Amino acid sequence: MLRRYAVAVVTGLFLASNAFAGATDDVKKTVDEVVHVVSDKNLKKHDQQRRQALKKTISVIFDYSEMAKRSLGKHWSQRSQAERRQFTDLFASLLENSYAGKIESYNNEKIMYLKETVDGDHAEVRSKVITPKRDEYSLDYRLLKENGKWMVYDVVIEGVSLVSNYRTQFNKIITTNGYNELVKKLKTKTDELKAP
Repeated sequence: MLRRYAVAVVTGLFLASNAFAGATDDVKKTVDEVVHVVSDKNLKKHDQQRRQALKKTISVIFDYSEMAKRSLGKHWSQRSQAERRQFTDLFASLLENSYAGKIESYNNEKIMYLKETVDGDHAEVRSKVITPKRDEYSLDYRLLKENGKWMVYDVVIEGVSLVSNYRTQFNKIITTNGYNELVKKLKTKTDELKAP
């Protein structure tokens, strides 16, 4: 399921076939940069540099702090400022390394933007991903406007929210084994994903 999430997010960041104003414009800027990084022949020869460039590009559109807060749910308010920073850093690293790895296996999926809805500082961009085999699935971005820029705080694939999925997993770990166990698991997973 994580692979499908990653491929969908990556695909959504790759090709914009129809652009809307506002939130979609900010996504498209990132899409263009990701395409540039993936297409760069020099970076293809240098895996570390390519991975760093992809992670940097991805971080431009994802609001890791908001995603971390929403993923931790009710447990966020119980954390100290230092714990929140640590958790946000671990969560960002998990997402960056997960998705950078999937972007590198991009396979010409296409995205069709269907609708953009804006309600104040919140927006949702609804889209459809079409694979080379003509399979289709929905991919929706939820965004917040921060300092005049739209930032993704959740991705919904086939009706399943990435943030909600993580929140369920994190809540189970915290409830069963405590917050420190969650941090330990995130550190371990992040180290595994960083390894070549």
